[in-house]
Amino acid sequence: MPRLPSGQNDFLLTAAAKREYNELLFAEVARRYDLVTKALSLGRDQAWKRALIASLPGGDASPACITPACVDLACGTGDVTFALAQRYPQGTVCGVDLTPEMLAIARTRNHFPNVRLELGDMHQLPFDSASVDIVTGSYALRNAPALTVALQEIHRVLRPGGTAAFLDFSKSPHWLWQRLTYFVLFIWGGFWGLVLHCQPAVYAYIAKSLWHFPDRVALRHELSHAGFTLVSSQQFYCGTLELITVTKQVAEPESASVV
Repeated sequence: MPRLPSGQNDFLLTAAAKREYNELLFAEVARRYDLVTKALSLGRDQAWKRALIASLPGGDASPACITPACVDLACGTGDVTFALAQRYPQGTVCGVDLTPEMLAIARTRNHFPNVRLELGDMHQLPFDSASVDIVTGSYALRNAPALTVALQEIHRVLRPGGTAAFLDFSKSPHWLWQRLTYFVLFIWGGFWGLVLHCQPAVYAYIAKSLWHFPDRVALRHELSHAGFTLVSSQQFYCGTLELITVTKQVAEPESASVV
């Protein structure tokens, strides 16, 4: 993996560079990914992912709640993918990730007949339009090389009224909190990068990628512009992370003209 000088952000300036860096980064961290998510979150990662699953539909007898087609973006080693399979045992779940090394670990852990795991890019999802009921993403949108393109793809594959839920680090709209969050994540991530990889830049990437990510207000505008309606949001660790649940807007029928 390339060693990045402190302060180097060139890999975040273009979609192609960010994608290439992500492939290298997550191939490097795959073996220790489960460990580091627990360490970075002080053991709270699984609780946040359970909250994500709890935010999804499940209270009625509609096919979208009983037998949904689910897609888990940036599925990594499969935590949320397998939680979806447990939540919807009669549904189908596809975990998609850009990194073969992550998927290899997920495949060794997969014991669910309704799960498949595919190598893929959230900019070009391998699904028909309006064919998916639920999309999830844990630490996915912040890692998208081009956020607008990723949101367009998610909107394309979701059925009207379908649900998407995203868990990720969150950027305050207030400049002081932005800088405080950046500092904490840069130091904390750098510490674990040094301990586990002898490279502080490995997890200091979290802070750098968040710096280039929309703040909470701007992200809601991005989601609305892409055709989503906010259902709920929940913040963790004083707003350092946020869970956002949205639905794909249902197009209103055109009014009949009166002659």
